[in-house]
Amino acid sequence: MSRPELSPQQLNVYERIEHTREHIFVTGRAGTGKSTILNHLSWNTSKIIAVCAPTGVAALNVGGQTIHSLLRLPTGVIADHELDQPAELKKMLASIDTLIIDEISMVSADLMDAIDRSLRQARGKRHDPFGGAQIIMFGDPFQLPPVPPRDPHERAYFDDTYRSLWFFDSKVWQETPLDVIELTEVHRQSDDRFKQILGAVRYGVVDETQANELNTAGARKPPRDVITLATTNATVNRINAERLAEIKGSGLKAAAEITGEFRENTYPADEVLELKKGAQVMFLRNDPDGRWVNGTIGTVSKIEGTVWVIVGDEEYEVQPATWERFRYRYDADTKKLEKEVVAEFEQFPLRLAWAVTIHKSQGHTYDAAAIDLGPRAFSAGQTYVALSRVRSLDGLYLARPLQPRDVIVDPNVVRFFSDRQPKQAAASASSSQA
Repeated sequence: MSRPELSPQQLNVYERIEHTREHIFVTGRAGTGKSTILNHLSWNTSKIIAVCAPTGVAALNVGGQTIHSLLRLPTGVIADHELDQPAELKKMLASIDTLIIDEISMVSADLMDAIDRSLRQARGKRHDPFGGAQIIMFGDPFQLPPVPPRDPHERAYFDDTYRSLWFFDSKVWQETPLDVIELTEVHRQSDDRFKQILGAVRYGVVDETQANELNTAGARKPPRDVITLATTNATVNRINAERLAEIKGSGLKAAAEITGEFRENTYPADEVLELKKGAQVMFLRNDPDGRWVNGTIGTVSKIEGTVWVIVGDEEYEVQPATWERFRYRYDADTKKLEKEVVAEFEQFPLRLAWAVTIHKSQGHTYDAAAIDLGPRAFSAGQTYVALSRVRSLDGLYLARPLQPRDVIVDPNVVRFFSDRQPKQAAASASSSQA
């Protein structure tokens, strides 16, 4: 399987992780290659690692487990509840050198402290942060916030216990050194002016000139088949259903084959996928042979047993793909940490793509997109995520002009970055031995 080579800056960060025991938070703007480093680490590290993420979908994307599943943590606010740890869980957690957490910005302060307490308890090192394990975190707090608790008692607990919901306000990170490394080389966009404007949106400091440039570029009518990025599932489902219904004739209804335990809210693709010749689709994972990547847009050209999709000038036969859900297990005989498959989801790696939610566009790159924020953006980072999916101002279309209220930045994130003063990753690789 072809994997992208690291840039000198990305390689520098990888070497730092690989050759030290420091706790590191790797952050950076959209398109700087955080996922590229994480994937390289998974394939090349000499350390015993476990990879986890706060949600089932995020865990699938990085070939890991959810945090709750890996550490067998109770759901909801964990606070000082007793943690039940069977012997095999303790052995598994004791065998880890490094715990990698993706999409760390979605992790609450309470869950971060539970990770710390769980590792201290399992590894028998109650006075060492994380029981002596190295913690490596990836994510961008300017893009994805943690989900606030719905229960009023849980909200009251957070208000009394933490400065904010964010992972960086957990007790463990108040007491433990954390290196924040920011990737600065944007690989998605090449237009320096557009990069500059996106940076202003990210930090919530858009001036009138920049806003006018965005709105002028976005005011054009989009071509009919440009993908729409919308804030709600309802808008996306309506657009996709309407466009599919416009295509005459019958098509394919492919039902996913699911083995093992897969929760419906973590399905990586549609359980029942309906396609017709002429449907616009998006690929949902990278092709091992490099013919397409996660987010590539194409058009269904024929359906004959399998599905054929035209991408650019090429026509490809697309076979069903299998997503695997993993669980880490300690093998007492080999004294090694094993990763075993506990569930599989098989489906064509395609989704109707006249529209997609901004949330599901996370990590994707589009040559062009129409952005529909509805009446207003409703969460911090939402507008930045949407705009930063597009390669250039030439490919940007807006359903309505952006307003100042659409650019939402959480002041806690601004505080964290101003307090911590992240180190910018060096542009050349060098390693330091632990």
